[in-house]
This record gives sequence, C-alpha cells and structure tokens, in this order.
Amino acid sequence: MVIRTQYLQELRKWKDEEVIKVVTGLRRCGKSTLLKQYRQMLIAEGISEAQIIYINFEELENEELTDYKKLYQYLKDNIDETKKSYIFLDEVQMVESYEKVVDSFYVKDYVDMYITGSNSYMLSGDLATLLTGRYIEIKMLPLSFREFCEITGMGTEEAFAEFMKVGGLPYLANMDRQDEKVNTYLEGIYNTVIINDIEERQMRRDNQDSKRKITDISLLKSISKYLASVIGSPVSIKGISDYLISSGRKISQNTVDDYVDALVETFIFYEATRIDIVGKELLKTNRKYYMVDLGIRGYILPKRQYDLGFTIENIVYFELLRRGYTVNIGKIGNFEVDFVARKNDTFIYMQVTADMTSKETFERELRPLKLIKDNYEKTVLTLDKFTVGNYEGIKVINVLNWLLEK
Repeated sequence: MVIRTQYLQELRKWKDEEVIKVVTGLRRCGKSTLLKQYRQMLIAEGISEAQIIYINFEELENEELTDYKKLYQYLKDNIDETKKSYIFLDEVQMVESYEKVVDSFYVKDYVDMYITGSNSYMLSGDLATLLTGRYIEIKMLPLSFREFCEITGMGTEEAFAEFMKVGGLPYLANMDRQDEKVNTYLEGIYNTVIINDIEERQMRRDNQDSKRKITDISLLKSISKYLASVIGSPVSIKGISDYLISSGRKISQNTVDDYVDALVETFIFYEATRIDIVGKELLKTNRKYYMVDLGIRGYILPKRQYDLGFTIENIVYFELLRRGYTVNIGKIGNFEVDFVARKNDTFIYMQVTADMTSKETFERELRPLKLIKDNYEKTVLTLDKFTVGNYEGIKVINVLNWLLEK
C-alpha cells in the first residue's frame, strides 16, 4: 500500500474542525486508499472502530445506500450521539441528492465528515450552494516522481524514463509493468472516466436546460486525443473546433467548449490560463492544457516520438500544484514564460526545457526571464546537467534534482 504522506497530513490538520473534508481527483489516483490509511491513523490515535463509518459506493454491497434516504437512515442508525463519529463517504457522487445527507449531518457537532469524488462538478452545484464556506477541498493527484522512485526502488534516470512511460497511478507503481498489462489497466481507467464519470456528471446537469448535453462519446474521445497531443502548447476553443472541422466533423465552438469542460471536470485535463506578468492580469486568449497522467496519454495516442520538453513541462506543472502553487502561463511583451507560480503572494517564474546545451536554446530560455524586472525567483529547469548554475540571478537547475526535493 502506497502511503500518501502529504495528503494524510492535510486530513490530519483538519481533523475535528467544523468543515466537511472533500477529497477530489482522478479515479484510481488513491482516494479510497487514502481514507483507509486515515482510518488506520485514527484507530492508532485511540479512536474506536465503532466510531468510524466507511462506505464505498463503488462496492456492490453498498448499492442500496445510493438511495439518499436509505443512506441517511443507515448513518442515523449507526451513529452514537454520545461520541464523536467519523463518517467516510467514498465516491459519494454516485448517490443522487447526496448533498441532503451531507448537509444534514454536517450540522451535528458529534460528526466529522469526509467525502471523496471523481468529478469537480460535485462542488459546483447544490453542494457548493449548501456548503459555501463550510467545506475544504483536498485535490489529490497521482504519484509524484519522488513517490514513484520510493515505491519502485529504481535508479533516478531509469525511474524517470519509466515514469514518463507508465505515469503515476499508484497501482501501476506496484505491479509487474508489462506493456500489455499496463495498457489494459489504463484502458479500463480511461474508459471508466470517459463513460461512467462523465455520464454521472451529465445526470446531475439534466435539470439545467441551459447546459449542453454530452451525447457523443466518439467526439469526446477525439477532443481528448487532440488535447493530449498538444500539451504544453497554447490552444483555444476555436482552434480545437477548426481542427475537428478540418477532420470532417461539423461542430460548434459552444459544443467543443462544453466537451472540454467535461474533460477538465473529471480531472483528466487541467487548464492553465495566461497572465500578463507586468500587470498580473488574467488574459482571455489561449490557454494550455496538461494531462494528469502520462500513462493515460501514452495509451490514447499513437505510439510515436513526442516532444520531450513538453512531457517534462507536463510533469513540472503537476509538481507545482502538489507543492501548493497556483500556476499560470506568463506573457511579457512578445515572449512567453512557461509558468508563473504563486503561493502566499510570492511568485516564481519558471522555464522548462529538455536541453540547454546549445547557445540558441540557452539564450531563448533566459531571454523572457531577463525581461522581468521584479525580484521574485527566476528558474530554468532542464534535463541536462551541464548548464546548471546561476546566470545573472537566474538559476538553472537539473529537473530530476528539483523533482526529488522534499
């Protein structure tokens, strides 16, 4: 079992606080395992098993409890109001109107509530309305490169090559990673997200006439495949529409926009908007999309050589998110900075490249950073080991060393 220390510490920090703890993330990124590990932690700290109620709604034995009235009654019957009860509702979005149950027990001072879900839409509808200011979201991601190294025991460079190939889903790190077995596992997850999670999202939107419907799974997969092929490149909804039209599909930009939203809300893709570095204002044109798991990307794309620099950029983006940064793409004049990462009103400007050894690449990567006149940290991450150093206040760091930092 993979111990996800960072997320356990986050849950522990909020223990017994009067907020609902909501853990979100891609299917099979480790949410259920996290709740089980946290349950074990509570027991080790003296909480009795009778005080802990854990329900995984993906398990057939709990199918009856997907009726919110039966779920409410089950919880009511199994809670001892004289003691603190810890309720874990895993993949709770499978319960229609679960918001009513969560809200009902939230107001009880003898309940500490934890829920997980594989769709961010669960936090933009009724639950968000009911619980404004009364929940915290813990956004769970697949394994980091450092976690992958610790679990597999592989050497750094060998592990990085494997990490780029199979991705960071926890089960894969522990299994015999033969190509056929890896692809079969990734196929199952991808199809589950594309079909089940997006279907569930659709059901929750059916009562909103203003929302367009996800009805064409083939189109959804086409858009997913296109976004996977252009990670790290600025794209627009119009650009995606034009690509699909050139491929023989008649499609509106509004429809494409809604399908892209579905892929983002189910945590397959994350979007990074552009920001003007001088004025720190968000820009509406073009954004980048990054894929949450490189293994899934490798599964859905034809097997050919992809740009190593963009693959590394994808890994760095999610590592910045893990470290608590808000991440944007930077624009200064006519130049782009790969990442503007902000935490607590402090910024880091970051470029990512596979290799800095050629003079042209070296100058190209440093040029936009030199144009930034404030005194926040400026860094270039590179896979090569020869250009590491400090150049007029701009740090060049080997990306593997940076990824392994604790």
